[in-house]
This record gives sequence, structure tokens and C-alpha cells, in this order.
Amino acid sequence: MLFGSIDYLNLLPFQIFLKRYIKNNGLHIGIKKYRDVPSQINIAFKQRRVNAAFVSSITTSRCKCTDIGIIANGPVYSVLLKKGSEKNDTASNTSNVLAKILDLKGEVIIGDRALKEYLDGINAIDLSYEWHKKTKLPFVFARLCYHEKRDFIKKLATTFSNTKIYIPRYILKAEAKKRDIKPNDVKWYLEHINYKIDKKSQKALKIFLTKAKKVKLI
Repeated sequence: MLFGSIDYLNLLPFQIFLKRYIKNNGLHIGIKKYRDVPSQINIAFKQRRVNAAFVSSITTSRCKCTDIGIIANGPVYSVLLKKGSEKNDTASNTSNVLAKILDLKGEVIIGDRALKEYLDGINAIDLSYEWHKKTKLPFVFARLCYHEKRDFIKKLATTFSNTKIYIPRYILKAEAKKRDIKPNDVKWYLEHINYKIDKKSQKALKIFLTKAKKVKLI
């Protein structure tokens, strides 16, 4: 089974969980991981080159999905809009659409690069925060979806949502070094990411997908 996962810091807790889950259940040979930016994960999933993946919310209206994803209830600090000419982030699908729905113009930047620029003091708009101000709801950036092995993926998702993930200090240091930020910045950032798609998140997702259809973005 090939599992697609977004290659950003926001999924570090899931990466740690999955590694332990595979080890604890003797699945070393049964699961392989494919990591890339969101837009490439979306393509791989659509073409069925991966069996399951965290895929951009904008692409999931007809997918079989679980109740976990990547969610922010307010500012997320890694999905930003810089002032200037309008420009999409090629690594993104959902965030580019979100900027258009919010009728905000500028350069969209996402992921670890956006987080680093925020920490460096960039003057930019946090798109998740803007969504929350307008809707009073969280924003769902991605969802864990699957093509096959429904029972296994759903059990995996449920176990993850019910597990408190401890990130060892050595991993925090290693991940921080990769991104040229501080370990405490990693911990702080992850405090703003949720993974359980609850009723509010479901409502928010429905509103987002409806708005996207109305402006002919999906």
C-alpha cells in the first residue's frame, strides 16, 4: 500500500504516529510512504498512484474520506497572502481558491516557506484568519481520503484522532534545523493545527466547497 502525505511540518504529528503504528502492527512491508507538496499529492491520488493520501479539500467533494484532515481554527501562519501582483502558489490548490473566495489579491504562499517568512516578520495576510473572521468557523485545508482498504484507513484515522502525539526533542531539533527555525517555533506552530473534522469543520468545508462552485473554481 502506498500512502501519500503532504511534505510539510503541519503533518509531523501524523508522520510520527504512522511510523509507530506501522511498527506496532508489524506493517513494515505493507505500507510505503510517498511525500510531496499538496498539488502533487492531489495528482498522484487522482491518478491512483497512491492508495490513500491527505489531499487538498478543494479536490475531495467526490472522494471517499475519513474524519481527519488538516484544520486551523483561526490563524494558521503557513497560508499567507503577500501584497503585490496576483500569483498562485504552484504547490497549492485549496489555498489559491480560498484567496479568490475571500476576494483578496496578492501572492499566495503556503507551507514551511510561508511559516518561515511569517517568523521572519513578513507583512502578509493570514488566509485562515480571514476565513475565520468572516465565518466564525475553522478552515479545512486537507482531508485523509482513500481508494481502497476502507476499514484499515478508517481504523488508522480513528486511532490517530484518539492518540496524543508526543514529539521527542531530537525530532523537534531536526525538523527545525531543516527549516531554519527554532524547535520552540515548531511546537508553537503545531498548537494551531487540528486534525479532527468535527461538526463545525464539516460545516465550514461545506460552505467552502459551495462558494467555490458558485465562483466556478471547481
